[in-house]
Amino acid sequence: MLNQSQKLKQDIFSPDVEQAPTRDGYGKGVLEAGEKDERVVVLCADLAESTRSHWFAEKFPKRYIELGVAEQNLATVASGLASYGKIPFIASYATFSPGRNNEQIRTTISLNDVPVKVCGMHAGVSVGPDGGTHQALEDIALMRVQPNMTVLVPCDVEEARKATYAAAFTNKPCYLRFAREKTPIITTKESPFEIGKANILWEGENPDVAIIACGSIMHNVLLAVQKLALDKINVLVLNNHTVKPMDAQAVVEVAKKAGAVVTVEEHQVMGGMGSAVAEVLAQKYPVPIEFVGVQNRYGQSGEPNELIKEYGIDVDSIITAVKKVKERK
Repeated sequence: MLNQSQKLKQDIFSPDVEQAPTRDGYGKGVLEAGEKDERVVVLCADLAESTRSHWFAEKFPKRYIELGVAEQNLATVASGLASYGKIPFIASYATFSPGRNNEQIRTTISLNDVPVKVCGMHAGVSVGPDGGTHQALEDIALMRVQPNMTVLVPCDVEEARKATYAAAFTNKPCYLRFAREKTPIITTKESPFEIGKANILWEGENPDVAIIACGSIMHNVLLAVQKLALDKINVLVLNNHTVKPMDAQAVVEVAKKAGAVVTVEEHQVMGGMGSAVAEVLAQKYPVPIEFVGVQNRYGQSGEPNELIKEYGIDVDSIITAVKKVKERK
């Protein structure tokens, strides 16, 4: 196996692996960005504690703006602030922002190419009992189609912190996607992170399949890799945290190494990260590909782990997809 010391925590397969929600990474990252640059401001739509924006509000109360339950206003006020030199972060549940205010994000932020950072919390089915109305499964698709928009989907709390901090200084509109539930911390402070640069997290010798994944579902990918090794199936794992602009070079390189690809995301397979990977490979290096994600369904109420299994994003589903695509090589 590839030496993972600078990429993954050494206890990621332990039952006692440390866990934290990726939304905590946003809270820490925006606070660090605010300490670095006084132009950073945070706007929220009556969800300060849920989004972890309250940490910024406590430290910089004069740079925090509470707009109440008014997500369209959230986007338009932020675009105005950005036009006058501020670096605004707007935070709400992803079903509301970019769900409810997509038109305002498109017209006042993306179209004008102003550096507002749209932070969508509680994304995916792992929100659990909140149910289908609050489970954002279309947000990556909504944001990646907009010109000028960068789309970031960090895999754990540490990468979320880095992504938030990096986004602050891109001078571009950004969408950052975060989860509510605690998930294993698999990277370290030393793990590399650069917007637009995918990372190989795991590489078996002469890999049979490349898994390209994003978001906090990544730990399930690594657990699947561990089980696949028992069947002598070697896998390469690419952490594709930047859905846009996608690291096309890395995607093609891993496809060439393995000859087959599985994409994994906690999002609709149509229009999401997997679709973006397929677009790259169709143009540059076509290989057999399978898509693990939500298959044209809305969410529902349930416990997070139950829903991950119900929607086919669990470890067994990833293993099945890997074996299936391997047979198609």
